[in-house]
Amino acid sequence: MVIDEPATPTALAAGLNLTVDVVDSLLAELQREYNGYTVNAPDTDVASQTSTNTSSNTGNTDGNAAPRGFELRNIAGGWRIYSRAEFAEIVGGFVLEGQTARLTQAALETLAVIAYRQPVSRARVSAIRGVNVDSVVRTLTQRGLIEDSGTDPESGAILYRTTSYFLERMGIGSPAELPQLSPHLPGLEGIEEFYDAGRM
Repeated sequence: MVIDEPATPTALAAGLNLTVDVVDSLLAELQREYNGYTVNAPDTDVASQTSTNTSSNTGNTDGNAAPRGFELRNIAGGWRIYSRAEFAEIVGGFVLEGQTARLTQAALETLAVIAYRQPVSRARVSAIRGVNVDSVVRTLTQRGLIEDSGTDPESGAILYRTTSYFLERMGIGSPAELPQLSPHLPGLEGIEEFYDAGRM
């Protein structure tokens, strides 16, 4: 599940400290089990049958087992786990939903400003970006990435901050864990060239 290419029996054997023949046999057994063809051996004792059935749900005493929602396929010279074909429509729905939920460049830039400057008003974000961000802020709010954080005591403007959902999507615990911007800014030695280029 965690490697980015099919796992060869040789690589699996090396990782598990088993022979390739044993790995081939185990892979074939897993493949049949995931397809719902597991049959318990007749000489298996009742205790181990109960334990196996309870812990792994691999089958029952009459040899009938339902196929899993995933399957093990031998493809491109190795083995991979795939979702079962009959569930493609359901799985595809989740994949397509994730693709259509991508943010535009404008939304990403606005979100970045809010994340690093929070709490911040729409007017301040607009000033930093140089464009009106009203619609983008509405989109980010609807997506649950930013939220109202009260009002500015001086101007009365609504302030925005990132949400816990944003932190979850970023894989961080707090805004303090956001990547530092300083390594991506020009050094003091090149700051004059930077401003000169901006005036051209």
